[in-house]
Amino acid sequence: HLREGEDEYLNDWKLKSIIRKYSDHITLPILMKKSEWKEGENGAGGEMVPTDKDESVNKASALWARSKNDITEEEYQEFYKHVSHDFENPLAYSHSRVEGKQEYISLLYIPSKAPFDLYDRERRQGIKLYVKRVFIMEDAEKLMPQYLRFVRGVIDSADLPLNVSREILQDSRDVEAIKNGSVKKVLGLLEDLAENKPEQYATFWDAFGRVMKEGPGEDWTNKDKIAGLLRFASTHADNETQNVSLKDYIGRMKQEQEVIYYITADSFAAAQHSPHLEIFRKKGIEVLLMSDKVDEWLLGGLTEFEGKKLQSIAKGDLDLGKLQDESEKEAQKKVEEDAKSLVERIKSTLGESVKEVRVTHRLTDSPACLVAGEHDVSGNLARILKAAGQQAPDTKPVLEINPGHRLIERLKTELDDAKFADYAHVVFDQALLAEGGQLDDPASFVRRMNSLIV
Repeated sequence: HLREGEDEYLNDWKLKSIIRKYSDHITLPILMKKSEWKEGENGAGGEMVPTDKDESVNKASALWARSKNDITEEEYQEFYKHVSHDFENPLAYSHSRVEGKQEYISLLYIPSKAPFDLYDRERRQGIKLYVKRVFIMEDAEKLMPQYLRFVRGVIDSADLPLNVSREILQDSRDVEAIKNGSVKKVLGLLEDLAENKPEQYATFWDAFGRVMKEGPGEDWTNKDKIAGLLRFASTHADNETQNVSLKDYIGRMKQEQEVIYYITADSFAAAQHSPHLEIFRKKGIEVLLMSDKVDEWLLGGLTEFEGKKLQSIAKGDLDLGKLQDESEKEAQKKVEEDAKSLVERIKSTLGESVKEVRVTHRLTDSPACLVAGEHDVSGNLARILKAAGQQAPDTKPVLEINPGHRLIERLKTELDDAKFADYAHVVFDQALLAEGGQLDDPASFVRRMNSLIV
C-alpha cells in the first residue's frame, strides 16, 4: 500500500536506485524483473516494460570486505573515484580491519587535490557509514574530526544498529572508539608519507596544510602527532615553501638555544622582511615565518613541541639568554641608560598611542618596531579579528627604538618641540606600517613626511 502522492515508488528505476544506494554491497543479490524498451504501435511513443527475466540490481559484494591481497591497485583507485566523485587518483589510502571490543573495517583515502569547498567548516565530511554492508548515511561527520574533513572513504561497522541515526552517533561510545581508531590510521598514513615519500607529502601539504593546522586546537589527544606533521616556511631557506617541520627546526637550533622562534604576519613578504628579524639574522638564529591566517589559531593550541617552547619574536621583552654574551648585555644596559631621557620624551609625545617606549634588543638596521605585550594578542591577530567583524582587545603596542639609527640620533638632537613631535610620530607610523598595520590618519603621516623631506 502506498500513500497518496508516492506513486514514484512503483517505478522500477526508483526502486533500483534505492536498492543500489542502501544495499549495493550486501552479500546476497537482490533480483528484480528486467525492464526493456518497447516501441509503441503506429508511431506512438515507447515505454519500459517488465520482462520475465531476472537481473541482479545490486553488486552483492563490498570491495572493503575483501582481503587486501585480493584487491589490485586499480580496483582501489576505481573505488576511490566511485565514493569520492573525483576524477583523480588518490594520493594514499589505508585499508584495515579492526577486531576486538569493536569490529569494523575502514577504507580511507587521502585525495591528491583539495575540493573547492575545503575551507567551509560547515560542510559534512566525506565518510560513508555502513553497518554490516548496509549503507546508513553519507558524510558521517562524527566519524572524522573537522581538521581531517578532506578524508574520503567508507567505514563498515559490525556492532552499530541498522537504525542508527545522527543523534545516536552523537552519543555513542562505539562511534567514538571507531573515530579514534580511524584518526590514528589517517595520522599514521600521513606520518608514513612524510617519512618515506616526502615528495608526495609535499603535494599533500600544498593541498591540505592549512586545514591540518586546525588540528592542535581541536584534537588534544593527538596534538603531538599533528604537530610533527606540520610544515612551515623559515629563514633557513628564506622562501615561501612550507617544508620545515618542527623537528627540522630543533635539529638546527643553536647549542645554547632554548626556544623555537616564530613570527606571524598577513603575508610571507611581511614576515620575511619584518624588522623584528634583524638580530636573529645577524646571529644566524632560524625563525619560522607564519603567514597563514590559521597560524594564529594554531599557536593558541600549540605552545611547545618536544619540550621546546614556541616564542613570538614580536611579543614581550626579548631575552636571548645564553645566545648573548655578557659584553653584549653590558653594552645594552649602557645604551638604555644613555637613551633614558629620549625614551621619556618620545613617550610623552606619543601619549596614549603606545603602552611603553623602550630601547630595542631586536633591531640592527631599522629605527623602530612595534611589539605586543607578552600576554596581549599580536597585531596580526588583532587585524584578522577586525577584518572578520569580531571584537579585538583594545591593547596598545610597545614602541622599541634603535638609538644607533640616524633617524633616532636626529630625534635626540632636535630641540624644536614641534619638529620633535613630527619625527616621533613618523617613527611610530613607520613601525606600524612595517608590521602590516594601517594608519589611522594617513594624511597626517604624508604631511609630516613631506615637511621633514623638504
